[in-house]
Amino acid sequence: MSFYRQMGKVPNKRHIVFRKEDESLFKEQVMGTKGFSGIQSILYHHNAPTAFSKTHLIGECKVEYEEQGALRPRHFYSDNVNKEPSDAVMGREYVLGNEDLLIGVVNPTEKMDYFYRNSDGDELLFVHHGTGKIETTFGTLSYKPGDYVVIPVGTIYRVTPDKGESKFLVVETTSWITTPKRYRNEFGQLLEHSPFCERDIRGPETLATYTEKGEFEVRTKSRGYLHAHYFEHHPLDVVGWDGYLYPWIFNVSDFEPITGRIHQPPPVHQTFEGQNFVICSFVPRLYDYHPEAVPAPYFHSNVDSDEVLYYVEGNFMSRKGVKEESITLHPSGIPHGPHPGKIEDSIGKKETLELAVMIDTFRPLKVVKKAQRLEDENYQYSWVEKKN
Repeated sequence: MSFYRQMGKVPNKRHIVFRKEDESLFKEQVMGTKGFSGIQSILYHHNAPTAFSKTHLIGECKVEYEEQGALRPRHFYSDNVNKEPSDAVMGREYVLGNEDLLIGVVNPTEKMDYFYRNSDGDELLFVHHGTGKIETTFGTLSYKPGDYVVIPVGTIYRVTPDKGESKFLVVETTSWITTPKRYRNEFGQLLEHSPFCERDIRGPETLATYTEKGEFEVRTKSRGYLHAHYFEHHPLDVVGWDGYLYPWIFNVSDFEPITGRIHQPPPVHQTFEGQNFVICSFVPRLYDYHPEAVPAPYFHSNVDSDEVLYYVEGNFMSRKGVKEESITLHPSGIPHGPHPGKIEDSIGKKETLELAVMIDTFRPLKVVKKAQRLEDENYQYSWVEKKN
């Protein structure tokens, strides 16, 4: 979801002469999606963005998935991931994935000493803990807990976390991330019934232009491999840009929940959509207000989608045994629903203070082999009621 923005200096028309003080030309770059029929921005660089001085293949970055096992609910304790010092990219640990996206977590403690771009698709970083800044070719964004940071495909960026605890949920796609189509009019404006609007969107705050020379590494993820490109100029050398393509932030606290007299289905929590997946936000909200309402969700069959939940904080009203930073997977093909006792417990309750991120995919997810060490093997049996 983007709307027109302009930062820095740009000429009064596209594709015309735009000179520096020394009369040399700024280098114009059109950065767009879907060929030339999607959203785009035009950036003006001090140096050609194509002028790398050397390159090499760092290596394969494909993940290895486990062998097919019995279809069952899964639960992973993502707070048990490696806590060694790492940065926001190379420290990522993936848990689930398919042809459309990868889902993982990272605990960034170090500033990236290189720049990075994902040329396979858009990325989304959900900030669970921590503050810091993300420097990009479009400018600098500051992040805080609860932020969804959307980084468009091909954007060069670097994350610098502040000191202290830090944790991101990471979604890497092979397509795009935008707001739900049903909440936008034909011109792309968010409608009155949308649970958030343009006022809630934060774009880059400042545009810092660097003209220093030296050796600067940009790591590029593309085609399942990680590549290194070295430039003799700083890659964030943009003096101005305008358009509809740029990184942006939406904070989950600005999501206005949709409630009703009886239990509302999960699509009311939808926040983003992409190719073959949606992302939803479960936020603190009032419960249903019909006098006989059952606030807990009904049992439902995932006929054509897998459901992933990342638990942020609060007591999730329909689950037992999960905790902050837990990740659950309820696969398509079998039903899922509240744990024993949770339906009865919800009756008469007035509100929930839960906060969680849900990702529904329309192609089956596979479990990353390395994530098996994080798994709660007993979760699949947690719907069996205990006999006294």
